Amino acid sequence: MWTLPNIITVVRICFTPIIALLPFIEGYWPKLVCFVVFVIAAVSDVFDGYLARSRNLVSDIGKLLDPIADKLLLFATLIPIYWITRQRHDLYDIPVWGSIPLWVCLLLIGRELAMTAFRWWAQRRGVVIPAHGAGKLKTVIQNIFIGAIMLWFAFRDARKPMGWEHSPFAAFWNTFHGSFVAVALAIATALTIYSFAVYIYRYRGLFSERGAR
Repeated sequence: MWTLPNIITVVRICFTPIIALLPFIEGYWPKLVCFVVFVIAAVSDVFDGYLARSRNLVSDIGKLLDPIADKLLLFATLIPIYWITRQRHDLYDIPVWGSIPLWVCLLLIGRELAMTAFRWWAQRRGVVIPAHGAGKLKTVIQNIFIGAIMLWFAFRDARKPMGWEHSPFAAFWNTFHGSFVAVALAIATALTIYSFAVYIYRYRGLFSERGAR
């Protein structure tokens, strides 16, 4: 059970409270640190999977822990993002979206809860569902959005103390970075729906009597 990939996954789970709290601290440094910690956690997700496959350390517990770590990381970031963009929309507003919509948050969280329930139900039937292509792509784009918006928070906080408020480059970066966050959120939302549909279709046999046997 305590293989190196599984230990990395557990450490990633332990990072989630830190990532959840840092965005609420005033100033750009806490948000910048949050961005760095989040990137480390997200990259470790790719690394532990590669390590498990290359060293033949793939285990059922690892297949179950890895998606759980992804979900906890999502909750630890999505809830602060929703709260902060709602409460400080004058400073942290996302182009086009404004603040992250409640329905998007419910969709992202609901998909993860539904997928967790589906995995548990499949395991009861003797099938362990690992992360597949569409699910992995969804996680990557989702992480890009989260990392980008954490950096967006840091940038918006840093403009005044760093004297960037009237800088031409800062104005350009504000438009570019904000647009990038908006597009990443749109793609992540679409992939959330698509990837869940792919999982249901791929394991549709579980819903039949034959699949149950």
